[in-house]
Amino acid sequence: MDDKGSVGKISVSSDSVSTLNSEDFVLVSRLGDETPSSTNNGSDDEKTGLKVISEEGVSFKIVGNGSEQQLQRELEDVLMDPSVADTGLRSEATMESLGGEGDRDPLPTTASPVAPGSDPLSAPPPKLEMVLPVQTAQESELNERSYRADESSSEGSPSSPIPDEDSVVFSQLTYLGCASVNAPRSEVEALRMMSILRGQCQLPLDVTLSVPGVSEGTVRLLDPNTSTEIANYPIYKILFCVRGHDGTPESDCFAFTESHFNAEIFRIHVFRCQIHEAVSRILYSFATAFRRSAKKAVLSSQQPAPLTPDSDLFTFTVSQEIREDDGKGTFSAVAKDKDKQSFKLRAGMDKKIVIYVQQTSNKELAIERCFGLLLSPGKNVKNSDMHLLDLESMGKSSDGKSYIITGSWNPNTPQFQPVNEETPKDKFMYMTTAVDLVITEVEEPVRFLLETRVRVCSPNDRLFWPFGKRNYTETFYLKLRQMERKERKSPASDTLYEVVSLESETEREKRKTTACPGVMPTGTTVLSPPEDDEEEDNDEPLLSGSGDVSKECAEKILETWGDLLSKWHLNLSVRPRQLPALVRSGIPEALRGEVWQLLAGCHNNDHQVEEYRTLITKESPQDSAITRDINRTFPAHDYFKDTGGDGQDSLYKICKAYSVYDEEIGYCQGQSFLAAVLLLHMPEEQAFSVLVKIMFDYGLRDLFKQNFEDLHCKFFQLERLMQEYLPDLYNHFLNVGLEAHMYASQWFLTLFTAKFPLYMVFHIIDLLLCEGISVIFNVALALLKTSKDDLIQTDFEGALKFFRVPVPKRYRSEENAKKLMELACGMKISQKKLKKFEKEYHTLREQQEQQEAPIDRYERENRRLQEANMRLEQENDDLAHELVSSKIALRKDLDNAEEKADALNKELLLTKQKLVDSEDEKRRLEEESAQLKEMCRRELDKSESEIKKNGSIIGEYKQICSQLSERLEKQQTANRGELEKIRFKVEGCEKCSSLFNKEGRVRAPVSTAPAGGSEEQDEEKEGLKSQLREMELELAQTKLQLVEAECKIQDLEHHLGLALNEVQAAKKTWFNRTLSSIKTVTGNQGKETT
Repeated sequence: MDDKGSVGKISVSSDSVSTLNSEDFVLVSRLGDETPSSTNNGSDDEKTGLKVISEEGVSFKIVGNGSEQQLQRELEDVLMDPSVADTGLRSEATMESLGGEGDRDPLPTTASPVAPGSDPLSAPPPKLEMVLPVQTAQESELNERSYRADESSSEGSPSSPIPDEDSVVFSQLTYLGCASVNAPRSEVEALRMMSILRGQCQLPLDVTLSVPGVSEGTVRLLDPNTSTEIANYPIYKILFCVRGHDGTPESDCFAFTESHFNAEIFRIHVFRCQIHEAVSRILYSFATAFRRSAKKAVLSSQQPAPLTPDSDLFTFTVSQEIREDDGKGTFSAVAKDKDKQSFKLRAGMDKKIVIYVQQTSNKELAIERCFGLLLSPGKNVKNSDMHLLDLESMGKSSDGKSYIITGSWNPNTPQFQPVNEETPKDKFMYMTTAVDLVITEVEEPVRFLLETRVRVCSPNDRLFWPFGKRNYTETFYLKLRQMERKERKSPASDTLYEVVSLESETEREKRKTTACPGVMPTGTTVLSPPEDDEEEDNDEPLLSGSGDVSKECAEKILETWGDLLSKWHLNLSVRPRQLPALVRSGIPEALRGEVWQLLAGCHNNDHQVEEYRTLITKESPQDSAITRDINRTFPAHDYFKDTGGDGQDSLYKICKAYSVYDEEIGYCQGQSFLAAVLLLHMPEEQAFSVLVKIMFDYGLRDLFKQNFEDLHCKFFQLERLMQEYLPDLYNHFLNVGLEAHMYASQWFLTLFTAKFPLYMVFHIIDLLLCEGISVIFNVALALLKTSKDDLIQTDFEGALKFFRVPVPKRYRSEENAKKLMELACGMKISQKKLKKFEKEYHTLREQQEQQEAPIDRYERENRRLQEANMRLEQENDDLAHELVSSKIALRKDLDNAEEKADALNKELLLTKQKLVDSEDEKRRLEEESAQLKEMCRRELDKSESEIKKNGSIIGEYKQICSQLSERLEKQQTANRGELEKIRFKVEGCEKCSSLFNKEGRVRAPVSTAPAGGSEEQDEEKEGLKSQLREMELELAQTKLQLVEAECKIQDLEHHLGLALNEVQAAKKTWFNRTLSSIKTVTGNQGKETT
């Protein structure tokens, strides 16, 4: 915490000045003390003596001058005094440095010209420049940090010199620049800035990096040519190191974040390695520097560390958490039954198994990865019965202490059916979970087996918003034996172990029970240690968010609340009559989220949910104050303790959204505690709606208005109530000079949420939402009444310390908190009485103003008006600047619009010209189309006439051919008839038959014929021969005619084929294709016209 952060937000009035969180100190009005007068512009200020009361009881006199800024400067001067710093002002979570402005070195310089003393980080964020800052040399207390700046211890002065031989020097590096970041430990943010700087860097700088080997050293940037130091960063100020992911352009880059100027600003420095393999070596050197102390390093170099008796025994704590789909897009931790050992599951709901593995003893073993998360219904199951779950994520936690594995579980699959069916009310069943881990130093995988009891209920059971994590936890004892080199499968590793045995705490207890039957074990499972155990009494205040609230509730109470809620939902505008009585007894934890929303009237707030989603995207002027307070809110609670975790992220968004929503009040210290309480019971959208209701409808924001005038009225009412109900204590406080604002500021502004245990805080919010803000008086009087005997025995400083430390610790016990709330509910404080006291307060204020000297009153009024005037002038300047900026932006937009209009006009003219050309082209194409149609029609008519002509010719040819065929057949038939007649005549004639054979051939002449008849035979032969020649001639002519006819037929067929080919070719021409397309287009246009 820096100086201004320690001072906190201060309210100034004529009566008192106090911090709004009341954590670090209290400013007390001592009207009776003598105060030196101070002058301001030649006039006396108000002579109000103020004291700063540290936690050690040391008080410092401060002169009040009526100005909040001057008062802060006075406080800073006191806090920077060495004698005061030694008293050790504490913050809520950690010790911070109190260095002043004078201890700072010049601000960093950038590569571009920057005026000396200017801060490059004040430049607009989008313009990223390479910055080479020179680290300040101011002294600061060292925090414990890990590789992510959470575990590395520092023992000694950060400015102690480290020998050069203890550093590792890396060359061939390029410095890409630096930028400011809001989340210094966020890997996503670091990788994003690494990508931006790598892409936008225009002037890279070659440097040499020197990384020390111990946590007391300093990282130095050196000039590679002259070895002169450019910048240095102490290890204790480096918060986080990260390298680019493999396969990305940033794989050759690494970066580290560092706190700058007392942790007000966080910056990231990005480097690129020319040798890709050097990135891993550099990060290893950083990890070594984080984990190693110089003193321990010297001792370890002198003598080897002695082995402990259990040097071969490694202890692990394995915790299991089951998360269930809550129907809102998120998975929430499931509830526990009364026995605290069985998970309560709902049938049919998607679930997730989360395993936390943490080593608690012996040398740290590195968990490399998880290669299997298995689940099976039942107990003592076989390996073959285990079913593998889908792994969603694995890796180390943000603090680096544990390894987290998350797997998804679909209970509707057949193998998980036994744990998806409702179990009887008084029954439960077992479920076995196994996680297989690969440990770097162990030869074989290690399996941790968890057997848990579960109950399955109906999916219609009422859903609640869980806030605490009650995991099932088991302790495992892993016994290892170091392997010889010849036994190793991978001889390259230095140290390698093999598993000798793995035993759980449950198995140990069973073994002891078996060995000693007469001794019964106290329990077979090891649960998480209770968070509400009584702590050792000391002077340390109770951390906010302490205590655990059980979700257990009697069945009758749950039934009563269930009936009430059922009736209430029928008519949400009217509260049930029995509601106040039930609320005074406390709302069941499982129902608080729903009941709080109904009490606040947020059951129908869809418009506010949408407004919230818009608000979180806007910038808040109080972002730095919100970020600073988030880390101090509920540090004792698991949901909010992790920096950059889900809890802190949701809390930041709610506070930021409200600061934008309520511009008059904005964000005030104390709002984060109330928002955190709401977040533990409902999602952030609903929590924001309830917060707005409490601030506006319940009047909490009125306490912050008008210079906290209403808050001082509340203090007066409390003192008057003390005077009536607790006169002894009132008189004692009056004697020691203790006023209500010195101890009750936090009670009213944070509604008791900042310091008291959660059980008591939740019950107070129950009453507040049901009965109004006046219940704060009931609780305050109850606290004072129960502590009256102790307070009467204290002096001024002792009373303040008693309010700060013992009072909150007294109610860590749930029983004590119940008794206190019963006492508070039993006190009857009428609104009429409070109104009466309010009138008295205003009357006294008027009397004081009247009794006050006119000059003093006018001076005070003048100062108030001057402050208001300055504020209004500032607002006017801001509005004027905004107006000018808006005008400039509008002028630019107008110029852009005119340019766009000119461009559009030009495009319009071009389009019109194109339209005219298109119309001309259309007309020309229509004319050509008409001509083509006419030409096509003529060609078609011509083609049709030619086809008809060719068809007639073909028909004539066919007719001629058929006639010739008929004539040929007739002639052949006649010839065959004539030949038959001649054959018959020849056969009938004896002479002729002797000359011709049966085939009609001439036989060889026979010489036996008589000589007288030879002549007649010769004549007859000659006649027959001549007749035969005639017949042969006629046959040859007929054959010739037949051949001619066949030739003509072939010629006609050839011509017919050519004609058909010409017709077919004419159909496939470009002309016909063009004609067809024109026909198609013309037909479509005709249809459109129709």
